Amino acid sequence: MSSIERVRARIGVSGLPLLDRGGRSRYHREDLYPWESMMKRSFVAVLLLIPLAVFAADKRPITHEDLWLMPRVGAPTVSPDGRQAVFTVTEPSYKKDESATHLWVVPTDGSAPARRITSSKSGESGVAWSPDSRRLAFSAKRGDDKQAQIWILDLAQGGEAQRLTRLSTGASAPVFSPDGRRIAFTSRVYPGSVTDADNERLAKEEEDRKYKARVYTGFPIRSWDRWLDEKQTRVFVQGVEGGEARDLLAGSALIKLPGYAMADEGTAWTPDGKGIVFAASRNRDRAAWSFTNADLWQVGVDGGEPRRLTGAEPVDAGDGYGSPRFGADGRTLFATLTPRSDRIYNATRIVALEWPSLRERGRIELPDGRSVAAFDLAPNGREVWLTAEDAGRELVYRAAAGGGEAKPVAVPERGLYTGLSVGGTRAPVLVATYESATEPPELVRLDPAGKSVKRLTALTATRLAPLDLAPVEHFWFDNDRGQRIHSMLVRPPGFDPSKKYPLLVLMHGGPHTMWRDQWVLRWNYHLLAAPGYVVLLTNYVGSTGFGERFAQAIQGDPLKGPADDINAAADEAIRRYGFIDAGRQCAGGASYGGHLANWLQGTTTRYRCLISHAGLVNLESQWGTSDIAYSREVGNGGPVWEQGPVWREQNPIRLAANFKTPVLVTFGERDFRVPLNNGLEYWAALQRQQVESRLVVFPDENHWILNGENSRFFYQEVADWLQRWIGPADAASPADAKKPETAAAPAA
Repeated sequence: MSSIERVRARIGVSGLPLLDRGGRSRYHREDLYPWESMMKRSFVAVLLLIPLAVFAADKRPITHEDLWLMPRVGAPTVSPDGRQAVFTVTEPSYKKDESATHLWVVPTDGSAPARRITSSKSGESGVAWSPDSRRLAFSAKRGDDKQAQIWILDLAQGGEAQRLTRLSTGASAPVFSPDGRRIAFTSRVYPGSVTDADNERLAKEEEDRKYKARVYTGFPIRSWDRWLDEKQTRVFVQGVEGGEARDLLAGSALIKLPGYAMADEGTAWTPDGKGIVFAASRNRDRAAWSFTNADLWQVGVDGGEPRRLTGAEPVDAGDGYGSPRFGADGRTLFATLTPRSDRIYNATRIVALEWPSLRERGRIELPDGRSVAAFDLAPNGREVWLTAEDAGRELVYRAAAGGGEAKPVAVPERGLYTGLSVGGTRAPVLVATYESATEPPELVRLDPAGKSVKRLTALTATRLAPLDLAPVEHFWFDNDRGQRIHSMLVRPPGFDPSKKYPLLVLMHGGPHTMWRDQWVLRWNYHLLAAPGYVVLLTNYVGSTGFGERFAQAIQGDPLKGPADDINAAADEAIRRYGFIDAGRQCAGGASYGGHLANWLQGTTTRYRCLISHAGLVNLESQWGTSDIAYSREVGNGGPVWEQGPVWREQNPIRLAANFKTPVLVTFGERDFRVPLNNGLEYWAALQRQQVESRLVVFPDENHWILNGENSRFFYQEVADWLQRWIGPADAASPADAKKPETAAAPAA
């Protein structure tokens, strides 16, 4: 038996994609991916991305050290001439001070390996090319910098990077002007400031205050893991040869609006180099009772009052705009557009506006209302390239610049393309990161016709080589509401089809995200499967990547519908895969997945244990303490005080009489999206009901567990909890194993 055959035998025939003479998977179902029944499957070269070491027979399970210390390759930025791509590589460490992020560059023709071009202790971010492809601008904190500044590195001449800015408030997100002589960037400054001296004075006054207090007169007041302060983001311009940085928005009426907030989606120079286009909100202060949005604005390089380019009066929320950029001919302004409706979720499109008239030329839509993840422009000005989620993957699409429906071009057999960047002077040069659940991100170059792919980096290959990582397997079923539900399944290392394996049901957050065939750091499928578990990943109703209507269908049914899909998917997996032990099931998730875990606590006893990280147990207290409120109100059918059906019938805390399943509860103390009070309420109810449970609170963590040692401890806690209730994998299923059953929710 060959080494390839041995691996196939270990993972089962539906693991690695076996191709027939036409390049199709022999085990491919026509309903696996809708697009594959609509277009020729000539794009199979992505299989070349799989390291040859994957076919070796002698493998071992992944460890936390393998996962955490794997080099992390960032998204590429292609030079305007298309010859090089710059990207970041993070070399992680369990010791925070020893982690490092540096810039690397690689030729896009694959003629030479990638090389590191920075070596300072601090990391770099926000990299941008000059129009002549000779220089790089980036943000970094070096030497005696108290805040990150803009630095310029001349690749053509060599030598060290030179600091450009010296603002007391720091600088980020640089963008070169069309002639390469100036740079636009952003900085967070004090509202009343006009000069940097003003910011220094106001900072000193704040430092010298004898009291410490936060004072607010409007909403919002927090975001994720930080309290919002009075500072605001503004756009600046400075010459690359030095000189004074000019605050283009200082003194304007726009920044004096209580709802002003500049978006984080970048700035764009006008084609003549005389102005800057940016996205900003003027109604963020209405977030407690209304949706908010960002419009596009233009300001001259000498400052003055910005001109609003989109939206209308009054300032009530309309369509949202972002990521402005100009086409090669200078006559079209492209931007993302997210329509406003009575729905919480609306898919993002791309709008093309004539410049400078701003007449809409057209909109670029994706099939079935899928949402644009990222886009870039072709050098010929006639095409737009974009990526979008699709049933666990992310595909590359192409569209005409004038609008219409985008068509898929690069369709990976597995995994996803992200961070797409386009360069070149005539023919487009497309570079993206490719990854899958078994392959960490690496840079690849894509053929614009979608017929080939070339790997440009292999920085993770050495650490990846010895790991036994089974590819994800996809399956679909129809739920009771007639919706097609997509799931992925991961087999454990050293898989033996003659054994029975416990089932770990993972539930993704969001809810408007999806499980992807992706290398995941915080809920790594293979690390969770390593002790000997089958991992099930279901994209329940409300998930993205399946069309706008599917994502919107969760509104008014935030927990029951998705949870029904989770349970039905587990039943379907047990029916399809005879190696799953139906008597040993556990379910868990984080954020919205944690919400679902808490709903399952009150509605079913089919799971022998649960895991809940950052999960709400009380819809009502979540509404009042989270950093987001209004969208929760809309999603649940009205204000909490009106006590509509959702507030009464889909609130896990109201089902506490049913709480019986042992549960591991974990929280970050600095989490403001799902504040700790929800964890404490859940814990109190569990203790009151005498449910076997364990509470783990991370004092220094937020919504996610970001510290290496904390992450290692978290994974060990999860492993120990699973071992206690459903492990080990080779144990016989106990005679008294719980059979799947559902507890009826009591009347509200």
